[in-house]
This record gives sequence, C-alpha cells and structure tokens, in this order.
Amino acid sequence: MIAVLLPVLLRQGPQIFLPEVLSFGSAEYALVGTFCALIGGYVLLREFSGFPTVRTASYVIPSFLAAYGIVALIFFFWRIDYSRFQFAVSFLAAVIWFYSLHSMYRRDREPRLALVPGGEDKGVTDIRGARWQRLSEPDANIFAFDGVVADLRADFSPDWQRFIAKCVLSARPVYHVKQITESLTGQVAIEHLSENSFGSVLPSSFYLKIKRLADFAAAIALLPLILPVIAFTAALIKLESGGPVFFCQSRMGYQGKSFTIYKLRSMRHDLGDDRRFTLEQDSRVTRIGRLIRKYRIDELPQIFNILKGEMSWIGPRPEAVELAEWYERDIPFYAYRHAVRPGISGWAQINQGNVAEIDAATAKLHYDFYYIKHFSPSLDLLIVIKTIKTILTGFGSR
Repeated sequence: MIAVLLPVLLRQGPQIFLPEVLSFGSAEYALVGTFCALIGGYVLLREFSGFPTVRTASYVIPSFLAAYGIVALIFFFWRIDYSRFQFAVSFLAAVIWFYSLHSMYRRDREPRLALVPGGEDKGVTDIRGARWQRLSEPDANIFAFDGVVADLRADFSPDWQRFIAKCVLSARPVYHVKQITESLTGQVAIEHLSENSFGSVLPSSFYLKIKRLADFAAAIALLPLILPVIAFTAALIKLESGGPVFFCQSRMGYQGKSFTIYKLRSMRHDLGDDRRFTLEQDSRVTRIGRLIRKYRIDELPQIFNILKGEMSWIGPRPEAVELAEWYERDIPFYAYRHAVRPGISGWAQINQGNVAEIDAATAKLHYDFYYIKHFSPSLDLLIVIKTIKTILTGFGSR
C-alpha cells in the first residue's frame, strides 16, 4: 500500500492535504516555508546550545541552514513552486537577527557557579567553562551566581541545608556535582555506575530504527558520489605501494557482535609489525595514507558496512576485536558502548580524536556514554556539523 501511495504523495504534494480553495501561489508557499524554517532553526539552535563545548554564535548559520535546507528539500520533492528570492532573503534576515540577539545578550559568557562545601566535589572547580567560587559560609548572596553546585548525596549541616532550600525557593538552580560535570565536559563517568545508571543511558529503541532507515537512505544517495573517490584513491594507493588497496579487519560492533570493517589501505603492507594501534608520525603510514587519514578518506568504504547494517554514519568508533577485549579486561562497563551501532564519526572523535592508551581510552568511553545517554537526532546533527570541521582541520588523525 505504501509503495502505491508514495509516488502519488510525491507527485500531488500538499494538494492532497489542502482543499482546492486554498490554492497557494509561490509567495504564499515561501511564506509558509519561511515560518517553518524559522521555528525549526530556532529549535535546533536551542538544542545545540544545550550540549557541552558548543558556542551559540558558531551554530547560528548551521542551525538555520539545516532548517531551511530541510524545507527546501520538501519543496523540491513535492515539486512546489515557491519564491526562491523571498526564501533566501528570509534566511539571511534570520541569521542576522539571531546573531544580533546573541551579541546583545552575550549568551556565550561563562556561567558563575558557587560550590557548596562537603561531600565529593570530584575536582569540579578545575573544569573549564565556568567561573567558580567555593562558598565558606551559608549566608552568601545567592543572586550573585547563575547556579549552585553541591554533592546532593552528602550529609550537610542544617545551615547548609537551609541555604540549599533557600536557593530552590528563590528559583536559583541547584546542580548535583555529577550533573554539572557532565554538562561542562560532555562525558559521563562510568567507574561507579549505580544500579539506576544503566537505565538512564539506555538508547531509544524507536530512534535506533529511525536512524537505521536514515543511514541506509543517506548511503544510497551518497553512493554515486563516494564510489568515484574510492576508485581514484585506490588507484593512487596501487601506484604508490602496490599490494591490496583495501584494509579489512575484524571489529567489535553492535550488541557485541564482530564484523569485518572496510578501509582504504593507508599503511605499508610488507611490514610484519603487529602493533595494534597507530602512533603519531607512524613510519608504517604511506604518503598517500597520511593524506587520506588526515581527511578521513580512508573511511569511505565503510559506506558498505552502513548498507549492510553493521555501522552507522554517527556512533562510537568500532575497535579491533583484540583491542576491545583488552579494554574490557581493564575498563569497567566497556562493553556497554556496544548498545548502539558503531559509526564512521562520533562524539568522542570530534572531542578527543583517536586514542589507544588505557587512560585515554577510558576518557573516550566517557564521551561514548554521553552520546548513548543523549542519543538523539539533534546530537547526531551536531556531530555531523562538527565532523565537517574536523575533516577540514584534520583533528585527531594519526
């Protein structure tokens, strides 16, 4: 039934849903599209601003570009005639307006946070992104701060309990230490997960299905563009060093199942080095390999892993099976990162880059847990935008 109705929907467009008396012209459709894009861009900007390390000013253009792009695609597929000039002018006006509002209210300033003494503060005042002040007396002026931070599991004296209650009654936000640490760093600590923490980071099964459909559709659409790049790069690899042009390796994937990942070979194939990970300035990397690793071109063959349902565009990077087993022995709850499909890019990659040592891998896992806990379309879109910046700068490549 869907297969029969879909061509009709695409051909007839909004005429199916609107009475004949509402015969819109190009200007009216542009006006409706502009309104929807403005609302969508504003919602996206608010969503992006809620994630750590995001400076609102940097995401005004991406937010409205994404919203206006979605509306333009709807117009294109439904073959709706609209005023492109009016649509473009409204986009420029929206960007200028929200930049002006941002400059007026200085929304990127660091929040002023007060720390209540007692309990475990976990070195929270060393975290950048806020201006901290440790309180010494419970009679501090609560309106001098944007929020108050405390270990809410600690046993406070009656004076400090009254102070915290006063903050709540005065509509001054009170944050738990773990909550503010997560919001400033973009990481979810896992060394001491409580019995309820697993439920809080369980990804949405509904969005998992929607994302799988979106991944497949995007892979089909991009395949004609990516295949020529893979073919050209493969020819360069063959000319430089001979041997196989693809690198295949068993990786740990979704639900802990292993799969074979495909990459364009970036290292010499005639070396017997069995190191499990790549070092800075690794001598095994070829000249072509260094270039394609910097701009992530070597990852392009993983589009076939996406088509097979083994990977996603966005998610935790899959590790080699041996390396994953090594991490599982030394890092608590490491296997929980397999709750979502691994991705070509992810929250850890755009914030930390590639890592191998245990300490760095633990920090990377904290980023992965943040992604799983906040698993959503807005976070995926933010990662896509940051990935483009990462590709352009070569951040995290080895």
